[in-house]
Amino acid sequence: MNRPWEADVAASFLRRLGKSAQELGNTGGWDGCPDIWELDNGDVAVIGRDLTDAYLSRLPGDAAVAADERIVIIPRSTLIAAKHDIPDA
Repeated sequence: MNRPWEADVAASFLRRLGKSAQELGNTGGWDGCPDIWELDNGDVAVIGRDLTDAYLSRLPGDAAVAADERIVIIPRSTLIAAKHDIPDA
C-alpha cells in the first residue's frame, strides 16, 4: 500500500515539546513517562499509553486506525505544556 505519508524510521529525536513528565508530575520515576518529541525531520513522536483496544470500537466515523497504527493516550497537561513549542502554521 502506498500512502501519502510514511514515518521515517531513520529520523532522530531532536527536542522535547513542552515539559518532561517529571516536571509535570505525571510519573513517579522513569518507568512510563508520557512525552512529546519533535523529530529531526519535523514529525512528532508521542510516548503514551497504548489504549487502541479500549478506544477502537468508539472511533468517530471519519477516523481509522491502520494495522500498523495505535491509539496513544497522553495526559492533557503534557499536550498543554507543549503548546508553546508547536508553531501555528
